[in-house]
Amino acid sequence: MKRLIERSRSVGEVLRWVTQNPGKVSASHYPIALHKLGQLLQQQPGPPVGAGDSRGPAGQVLEQPEFHVLCQAIVSGCAKFDNFSIVNCLYAAAALGLPGESPLVRVLEDESRSRLGRFNQKDVSMVFSSEANNKALEAIFSSQLFYENRQERFIRSMAEWLPRKAENLTPYTMALIAKYVARHRLREPRLLDTIANFLLKRGEQLDSKVIQKLVFPFSRMNYRPSNHGELFPKLEAILEQKASSSPLATVNILMSMFQLSHFPQTVLHQVFSPGFITNVMSSPYALIVRRYLSLLDAAVELEFREYSGPRLDPRYRVLMFEHALTADEANRKYSYKGLVAEALRQLVGEECYRQDEVLPPGYCTDFLLWINRSGTVLPLSRVPAASRAPPATSPVTVSLRSSVLALTSDLQDFAPVVLSVNDKWHYCQNSDILVGSRAMRDRHLRLLGYCLVQLPYTELEKVSGIEEA
Repeated sequence: MKRLIERSRSVGEVLRWVTQNPGKVSASHYPIALHKLGQLLQQQPGPPVGAGDSRGPAGQVLEQPEFHVLCQAIVSGCAKFDNFSIVNCLYAAAALGLPGESPLVRVLEDESRSRLGRFNQKDVSMVFSSEANNKALEAIFSSQLFYENRQERFIRSMAEWLPRKAENLTPYTMALIAKYVARHRLREPRLLDTIANFLLKRGEQLDSKVIQKLVFPFSRMNYRPSNHGELFPKLEAILEQKASSSPLATVNILMSMFQLSHFPQTVLHQVFSPGFITNVMSSPYALIVRRYLSLLDAAVELEFREYSGPRLDPRYRVLMFEHALTADEANRKYSYKGLVAEALRQLVGEECYRQDEVLPPGYCTDFLLWINRSGTVLPLSRVPAASRAPPATSPVTVSLRSSVLALTSDLQDFAPVVLSVNDKWHYCQNSDILVGSRAMRDRHLRLLGYCLVQLPYTELEKVSGIEEA
């Protein structure tokens, strides 16, 4: 039967083989028949498949009684089909141009969603590239099992077809996709540009909480979308209108833009205004906003020197982070930091470095060392107290700019060194590009006068034994 269907030279011949020999037709033959119909229709003149014109060859076939018999056979039996047949029927139905509201497509979609947990990666990719509607995408990106596991092949496949279908998605669905991409650090430019184009077209209709979810993947992946020349000014205009409606979302969006080295001056005037500060300090999320505002204020001082507007009142300054990041703590057993610590201990001695030192404005460093002009690592007891890093416990009394001056004035005698162990999760997936927060941290530490020595995991994983370390 498979050979007979594949050798058919006309639509009518395919339909006759399938509908007149029901006893010889198995589940695997239905997707073959649908695919063959699609191929034959493409070869006929007239409107393309799926054009919706019942006067063309495609429309005529879809109206033939034999075709309805074929569809009904699939509808009736699909619950007993194997996964491969279900997936291929749905994929072939999409290629054939069957409308999403047709009984055949609806039944196949419902059956596919009920089997998501049993599908392999190829099945998942085929199903959702053929469906690609809100209901389907919400189903997969809302699945905890899918969300917790990185599906790179599916994301690459989705990057091919999502741009054509994105305008039909809801903001909620697009936000789910953005959340997934950010969680797994998937730096897929086509997909990120699709999210950016969606934001550019729909931004005015979205509230700040949705916008922050759509913007976050750009900063997370340290990626400026190709339309950033249009998108960033538009986001600024939207934030000017909505800054006070959702203060935490506003600050989160600003943080994303800062990580990408974009500083919206007008919005900063609002965020650092007494009214905005008073509003957020009386809210349940006051502490987290103070942390973000403190880091934003530090970034303004270090990177946006031409800014002349209001700044954060020193009374409200706190450390952004008081200890290692949650991700670093959670992945401690996979980190190379322990190996580096032991190597340092044997090489220079425990009295010559500090581990997990938090430096203003709240950056946790892996190892902090001091080196003199001859390249010798100094014991901390020999480093003048005035030259050491400002105490992290008193950020409200120490100006960052003063810290820079204090450090750089002593560079002729001493150089503070930050040894940075860059583990796998500090990079975008399958990339040597640091995630946005890590990249901004490194920029700021350099501007504060520290020398950075990077130890990427790609080099550390080649090390064999403590001597090589």
